This record gives sequence, structure tokens and C-alpha cells, in this order.
Amino acid sequence: MLDLAPAAREIVRLLDGVSDDRLHHPTPCADTSVGALLDHVLGLSLAFTWGARKTGGNESPGVSGPPAPPSAEHLDPQWRTLLPQRLAELVEAWRDPAAWEGMTSVGGATLPGEVMGVVALDELVLHGWDLARATGQPFNCDPVSTEAVLGFTTEAARPENAAGRTGLFGPVVAVPPDAPALDRALGLAGRDPGWTPAV
Repeated sequence: MLDLAPAAREIVRLLDGVSDDRLHHPTPCADTSVGALLDHVLGLSLAFTWGARKTGGNESPGVSGPPAPPSAEHLDPQWRTLLPQRLAELVEAWRDPAAWEGMTSVGGATLPGEVMGVVALDELVLHGWDLARATGQPFNCDPVSTEAVLGFTTEAARPENAAGRTGLFGPVVAVPPDAPALDRALGLAGRDPGWTPAV
């Protein structure tokens, strides 16, 4: 079991630095604005909470399968209060040992709970970094989360797993082998650790 709380808290901390005029600014995720990224995190928080509870979206009738593409236009107007609430629910759901057992489905993908929990953490850390970079804020990641994400992205970058990373990560970005662990994880996830918004 991993604790998702540190990664979730970091995203919540960053929200105060996201002004409304930044919602259409770019992020390290190709073709994804800050608003679209926040919309995505809102959706994944809900989906991975359902995954931990193994409800498959049954808590909201009519919700199943892959989520709709995120967009700034679709972002809930109450995102500043709604996102912290959803992240808190996500953290609590993955504190239940049963969440890490058996199989579960999120967004149309079915994986063992122990793997899905790491995927959830990976999403929080990577998108937290995306948000920090896009809004010019420092990003902090605790050592346990960093090592878990590095292990996950290292495995995803193996040639035999190329098909599985499609749609999850972009092409690997070369990062020096002696770079900090988070930078290496970012490169393996297809992100340039030196990315900054275009002026």
C-alpha cells in the first residue's frame, strides 16, 4: 500500500497559484491547457476513487467506460472547492487495504488493485508537476512517491511494454542517468524536466 495523501496535498497547495487568466495557458502535456488539465484531474480523482471501491462508476448511473476528453470549457465552475474534496475522497479510498486486493477497473482498463493504486499515484505526481510548471510554481514530491513513480515509469518504458504505454505516456525524453529521481521519472513518462511555458 502507498499513501496518496502527500501527492494529493501538493496538488491542493498549487491551486492557490492558479489564477483564472491562466486556465487557457499551455502545460507540459501536449495540446492540454491548464483548465483542461484541472478537468482531467477532477475526472481521474473520481474514477480512481470508484476503482478503489470497486464500484466501476455505479455510484453515478450512466457513467462507465473511458472518460470524455478533458477541456477547459468543460471545467466545473466550482473546481477550486470540488477538486480538494475529490482528492480527499481518493486518498481515503486507497487507504482501505481492500482497494489494493483483487482486480479493479478504471476508465475501461482492468488491472490488479496493487497496480491500479500505483497508476493513481503516478497520475497525481505527474499532473501535479504539470500544473506546477504551467503556473510557474515550485513542485515538491516526497521520496516514497518519487521512487514509486520512477519504478512505474521505468517498467512502462521497457520495449516489451511499448503497446501498454500508448495513450498513457509520450515518447521517452532522454535525461542524464545521474539526474534526480523525479527528473528521470518525468523523462521516462515523456516529459522534459526543463519544460517552461513559451513566452
